[in-house]
Amino acid sequence: MVDDRTACDSGECGPGGCGPEGCGTAGAGSLDTGAAADLAAKLKLLADPVRLRLLNLLATAPAGEVCACDLVEPLGRSQPTISHHLKVLRDAGLVDGERRGTWIWYSVRREAIVEVLDALRAATGLAASLV
Repeated sequence: MVDDRTACDSGECGPGGCGPEGCGTAGAGSLDTGAAADLAAKLKLLADPVRLRLLNLLATAPAGEVCACDLVEPLGRSQPTISHHLKVLRDAGLVDGERRGTWIWYSVRREAIVEVLDALRAATGLAASLV
């Protein structure tokens, strides 16, 4: 336990840290275990640089959608690798795909991205105005 006597005015701090009740400096916290697990799973899949670049390419596409065939060159990855990452994003509900002939056209589900951002803001207590 950290000996942080500056955070505790109760006089119970000693060499081993605060008393059994703590200093009372922790926030109330409203993020339950399930919500934390859901948010962590989304953040984990977004922690991959290829997936972030895919989201960037899809989100900034002038037409709002991109053919999977047009994602290979900008990312410098093989088609199977791109398809795998798109499937992960699609399964997570962050992108949509529509088959047109041989190819699938992908677009970002903006409302799903906003949900992740809102959940992160709520979990950290950061207001949208700070972004």
